[in-house]
Amino acid sequence: MSLRLHFHGAARTVTGSCFLLETDAARVLVDCGMFQGSKEERELNYQHFPFRAAGIDALCLTHAHIDHSGLVPKLVKAGFDGPVYATAGTADLASIMLPDSGYIQEMEVNQLNRRNSRRGRETVSPIYTEEDAVASLRQFRPVAYGQWQEVVRGVRARYWNAGHLLGSASIEFEVTHGGDGKPTRLLFSGDVGPDHKLLQPDPDSPRDLDYVVLESTYGDTDRDGTTIERRRRMLRDEVRTAMHPSGVLLIPSFAVERTQELLVDLMELMEAGELPDIPIFIDSPLASKASAIFKRHADELRNGSDLVQALESRWVRFTESVEQSKAIDRIHSFHIIIAASGMCEAGRIRHHLKAWLWRDEATLLFVGFQAQGTLGRILQDGASKVRIHGEEVRVRARMRTLDLYSGHADGPELRAWLAERLPVRRGVFLVHGEDPPLKVLHGSLADLDRVPGAIIPEIDDVYDLAGDQAVRIERHAERLPGASAGHRDWHNDYAELLLEINDALEAAAGRKAKGVIIRRIRDALKDGARE
Repeated sequence: MSLRLHFHGAARTVTGSCFLLETDAARVLVDCGMFQGSKEERELNYQHFPFRAAGIDALCLTHAHIDHSGLVPKLVKAGFDGPVYATAGTADLASIMLPDSGYIQEMEVNQLNRRNSRRGRETVSPIYTEEDAVASLRQFRPVAYGQWQEVVRGVRARYWNAGHLLGSASIEFEVTHGGDGKPTRLLFSGDVGPDHKLLQPDPDSPRDLDYVVLESTYGDTDRDGTTIERRRRMLRDEVRTAMHPSGVLLIPSFAVERTQELLVDLMELMEAGELPDIPIFIDSPLASKASAIFKRHADELRNGSDLVQALESRWVRFTESVEQSKAIDRIHSFHIIIAASGMCEAGRIRHHLKAWLWRDEATLLFVGFQAQGTLGRILQDGASKVRIHGEEVRVRARMRTLDLYSGHADGPELRAWLAERLPVRRGVFLVHGEDPPLKVLHGSLADLDRVPGAIIPEIDDVYDLAGDQAVRIERHAERLPGASAGHRDWHNDYAELLLEINDALEAAAGRKAKGVIIRRIRDALKDGARE
């Protein structure tokens, strides 16, 4: 029996997780995630799948984060009618996250189409709608941790707690071959949680494998000495420094799990008297719904009772409507706003950034990974001006980063996780990372015994896994040029150019000087058109 593995996402980039496991008799998809990051990467979400959706027999989800599950409704809409296997926690979270994703797409496309109509351009359609997302949920089939599930004939799967998110899993596969009956054993790590998580247990997975597909998001990071206590002390210091009588602490945060962890830590600090009582606004309808699911699963979580207590505090206010969200900006005393999205690419955080970035009494605190090309990364890298909703906004707010809330293991933790899976006989694939962490993690694995050399695949690579080692057999025409994956793209450069042109025109002394700048730009455009 042949066995092939296709890398249709999360290859040299951190999003769009999607892997196709193919035998002579079956095609099983592992994750079907949305691309995030630069605009070039996000545009992949609108393209046709690089496989026939109706030809997929089953889908196995590692967890509910949108970069792992966000294209499930598109897959169903394109003809996939098989089961979606996921843990109960993942299924519960997907039931709110996927419809929310569809709703956001509808809203953003409606806004874009209004602009396109005014400009005389063609209108566009969302990738999928809220209704499409709700329809896709009918195909979810909850599975328990630690129990074998026959996915299709000849392929069975077992889910292990990955310690990353409520319901998150590493998925072990056994693929039975026709001849000797000895199965090939594969493990997809999913996103591996760090050693010190407030709500999740330490990650767990089996040993003695043929292949491992390992995430590498923080492969170049070492958070040595991280503890929950140290993290809380650092958060306390950040809040104290941010406290301005008429200011705000803005925290862009993923609505699911990170928001809940932040909330517990803030309330613990307030209860202990290390911070004064501060109004905390959770400005995300999705976070409100996710918090309700976390409360239902509290007995499955570490410190679940602390989370319930924090969610019910009188200092915590969840906003639902747009009017409630806008009303926050009328507060004139210090407060904290936690809002999605975590990379500032969409959602209510962008409205708060537009209202506060230009004010020096504001602080913006990043508590998670900011992918290249995202607004969050541009701000984190020190931009003096940005464009939000087509408008130029100067940056005077303080930029701070507290990278101790990540749901991902760091480099040494990933190395240790893999060492506990040994032996890995035939191959390790490094995915879900940008170039620097991929290269650093690749180097750190070189001296592990009983591990073949690690492979860093490109997007849409196909590997034959039937032999003694993995062999690349296909590299398709690139949907995303290698130079673009995990990097700034021309859209970022264009936005920066517009800001630079405005600066140059404002600085020019008089009408004549401004005219010279405009003429030179026009000449450059004409020269470019002739080339």
